[in-house]
Amino acid sequence: MNLGDDVSEIDESYDVVIVGGAIMGAMAAYFLTLDPAFHGKVAVIERDPSFTFSSTTLSAASIRQQFSIPENIRMSRFGLEFLHGAKERFGPEIELGWHEGGYLILASEAGAPVLRANHAVQQAEGADIALLDTGGLKARFEWLNVEDIALGAFGVTGEGWFDAHALLTGVRRAAKQQGAHLLTGEVTAIERAGNRVTGVTLADGRRIGCGALVNAAGPQAGRVAALAGIHLPVEGRKRCVFVVHCRTPIERLPLLVDPSGFYIRPEGAYQICGAPPPDELDINPGDDFEVDWSVFEEIIWPALAHRIPAMEELKPIRAWAGHYEMNLLDHNAVIGPHPEVANLYFLNGFSGHGLQQAPAAGRAIAEWIVHGRSVSLDLHVFGYERIAAGRPYRELNII
Repeated sequence: MNLGDDVSEIDESYDVVIVGGAIMGAMAAYFLTLDPAFHGKVAVIERDPSFTFSSTTLSAASIRQQFSIPENIRMSRFGLEFLHGAKERFGPEIELGWHEGGYLILASEAGAPVLRANHAVQQAEGADIALLDTGGLKARFEWLNVEDIALGAFGVTGEGWFDAHALLTGVRRAAKQQGAHLLTGEVTAIERAGNRVTGVTLADGRRIGCGALVNAAGPQAGRVAALAGIHLPVEGRKRCVFVVHCRTPIERLPLLVDPSGFYIRPEGAYQICGAPPPDELDINPGDDFEVDWSVFEEIIWPALAHRIPAMEELKPIRAWAGHYEMNLLDHNAVIGPHPEVANLYFLNGFSGHGLQQAPAAGRAIAEWIVHGRSVSLDLHVFGYERIAAGRPYRELNII
């Protein structure tokens, strides 16, 4: 791979520069440097190497196979395979805290046809998902109020939650050991020569030349794309996560997703829960990481007490806020090269399912850069072409 032609007055040059060093950027660097056919230099630029405000480390860190389209299921199934093989990849010292508790997605009468259709897609992909009527739900989850529920889909195996920070640390360490350069900085400009990206400028004035550029900037991806003169409809959305303690033990609590919009799952001796804010408040948060307790008090707690009556009495413990990377077009990822600026690659817009799909997405970007296509999985449906055409490919199971 050759560097761009305009490399004058640069401070450093790399064959591939990745903007964003959290799980997406780290996975892309890991798979690039793992590929024996790649012999170039890779730089990963991250503005917050502590990951204090990273979507990766502030997420609920869960993985599921319950999606509405096959490609999302396939990506998450590889994510599960990656988690199961973490010790072989990174050594026996890595501890991901894997809990195979399953997802339980509930549907009202109105939502039942969609749940059935999704289940048919999941079964065709080999996902171990059980479709339960109200009797089946009560038999398995006796604490559940099913009076306004028609159907539930439960991940019997292959769904659960894990330690996101441990995974990120392991992947970044491995990428570095394999030769990736982990740089601290904020990209403030992207340089182009016609239909090629030639380099980036950082806030501290450094200029870095590149042969290829990967946008893995999470909620900032739209802003980063705009630096190259390209529209990408990806923005942040603030999501608050609340830690609570229920006095009554809730046996075999999975990650439950309610038709009203809230989710809840176990977290050690406690539970964590969350829900989208009202539509009028669901806007780009900028630098706002303040917890909005009204979401818990006015939206989540009443719905929780209705669905799980024992949770009418619970104790809020603490909370945090993170930014959710939203693709405004169709709630699906944008993966692959730009159709005209061919050395610019997207790894963006995962809309809440990025952590679990990062291994498949990072591998795909590495394959595109090295081999000219996504070899392991056919992910062309997530290409930028649909963004340019305004042609959505919608994921219905958004949490």
